[in-house]
Amino acid sequence: MQIKINEWNINYEVLGDGNPVILLHGWLANLETMRPIANNLCKNFKVYLVDVVGFGKSDLPEHPLKTDDFGDFLKQFIEKLNIKNPILIGHSNGGRMIINAVGRGIVSAKKIVLIDSAGLKPRRSINYYLKVGFYKVGKFILNLLPNTKTVKNFKEKLRNRVGSSDYKQSAVVLKETMKIILNEDLSYLLPKISVPTLLFWGSLDNATPIEDGRKMEKLIPDCGLIEYKGSSHFSYLENINNVNSVLNEFFKDDK
Repeated sequence: MQIKINEWNINYEVLGDGNPVILLHGWLANLETMRPIANNLCKNFKVYLVDVVGFGKSDLPEHPLKTDDFGDFLKQFIEKLNIKNPILIGHSNGGRMIINAVGRGIVSAKKIVLIDSAGLKPRRSINYYLKVGFYKVGKFILNLLPNTKTVKNFKEKLRNRVGSSDYKQSAVVLKETMKIILNEDLSYLLPKISVPTLLFWGSLDNATPIEDGRKMEKLIPDCGLIEYKGSSHFSYLENINNVNSVLNEFFKDDK
């Protein structure tokens, strides 16, 4: 199914019947990555799977987006489909969207689940700053040279040494979006989330480290954290049976 949001064609699916649950995937992913959760919850809930703007079968934005734009997107998706007081579940960038929309008060939710969520400004190691410094010096020197094919190749190699795998695989407009949202810290919104919130996190997550989860647990008033030892940024997929069992318990009074 498709709807129009800001002239974007947005792809989504609906499974099951009952009170609404919205599942939001992470960066460079699509609604299929959330299906293992949807297949469980659709037995008792009406589950909405959505390809967030820029991903899956949804349109790319014409211009780079800020985190507020993603929050507004969620608000408009809910309003367009006349969804009332949903449960919101988000992985990575999907979690960032939820924090933004609920924290700003533009979306009401019954409960929230954040999985290896983005939203806190990354803490940079000294190696990061050394890499960035190397990149800036190298770029300055290369810009003094004629823009030959060899120089262009060196510039590309230089960019590849600094950028993350997600950054390198993104379309240009998403690369610019990533530059913006990674420098936006949503920690000030966390205390404004007043609904029951559950966090799932992998202890070995190197995209959104476990320390972020622990900080979120402290800042969100009604919040609990489940840490999966030895799991990565996709802790929910690596522990799907346990995750689904915990969700069934967390939502048992919400059917």
